[in-house]
Amino acid sequence: MPSTRKPVIGVISCTRTVEGEDAYIVKTRYVDALAKHADAVPLICPAITTRDDADAMLARLNAILLTGSNSNIEPHHYGAASGRAPYDPGRDTMSALLNKAAVAAGKPVFGICRGLQEINVALGGTLVDQRDGAEPPELPHHAPDDASLEQMFGHSHPIDVVADTPLAAITGEPKLTVNSVHFQTIGTLGAGLVVNARAKDGVVEAVSSVQGPAKILAVQWHPEWRPETRSHDLAFWQALGEITRDDAM
Repeated sequence: MPSTRKPVIGVISCTRTVEGEDAYIVKTRYVDALAKHADAVPLICPAITTRDDADAMLARLNAILLTGSNSNIEPHHYGAASGRAPYDPGRDTMSALLNKAAVAAGKPVFGICRGLQEINVALGGTLVDQRDGAEPPELPHHAPDDASLEQMFGHSHPIDVVADTPLAAITGEPKLTVNSVHFQTIGTLGAGLVVNARAKDGVVEAVSSVQGPAKILAVQWHPEWRPETRSHDLAFWQALGEITRDDAM
């Protein structure tokens, strides 16, 4: 008899100061989308600084979601000489440890925006800084540096879905319109990953693990912003729940 217990999906947090004290911050859009559309129980992960902490956290979870952030991954993590601030070293450490622990435990890893980049770096891939404005040039579908958050996420662009990939099966569409703000993008692909979608300029917009059903699924855009009005964003969250439930059986 199949279990009716909802899967527990951990959500990576960022440490910020609230009312003068340290706080673990997760945007409510992620938590709400997991609860409402993935039919999962979101669990906010506290700061993790050791592999033992990461293994202990994964033992309590059925999957992990690495969310977006307004910080970049420090360049030394992917072998680059320089990059562009702002950075979040604590988040870099935490995401790397959670990635390794999840892979070792054979549990699904999901990523959004920075989360996709973190997965790629954890698997040996590299990144390209797309906010440099010099080399490589600013991509044409990116919002300008001085844009507000609302303006950034209102800056939509088309992407092409690769046939016969998990994203193609999930969305059932060969082309999607998405909203993504690229601070960094994939340079070389991490081991065991396959491209699921690209923007018109070649930027990787989605990846999954090579073997199916996908244990890794990550997108460069922000499906938490419009799941009620964009069917492919809703399908992303529903797929997270289904993949996690199937894996836990």
